[in-house]
Amino acid sequence: MKLNLVSCDAQRPDRRAIAQCIAEISMHMNNGLANELMDILIEGDAVDIEVEDKNSASALRALRKLSIDYEIIE
Repeated sequence: MKLNLVSCDAQRPDRRAIAQCIAEISMHMNNGLANELMDILIEGDAVDIEVEDKNSASALRALRKLSIDYEIIE
C-alpha cells in the first residue's frame, strides 16, 4: 500500500518519533532516509512511502497517533 504523508499537525512534533515511525512502517527504508523524509514532512511538503499490506492497520494508527495526515494512494 502506498501512502502520501501530507502534513504533521502537532504543535511540537517529536522529530525522533516521527523518523522512527517512518523507518519502522516503510518497506526497505533505513534511518538516514527516514530522517530526511521527516525533515521534508515537518517543513510542509508531502512525502510518499510504501507500507506492507499486512502492517497497514498498525501503520495508520501510528501515523494518527503522531498527528500526521495521510492519503492512501493504492
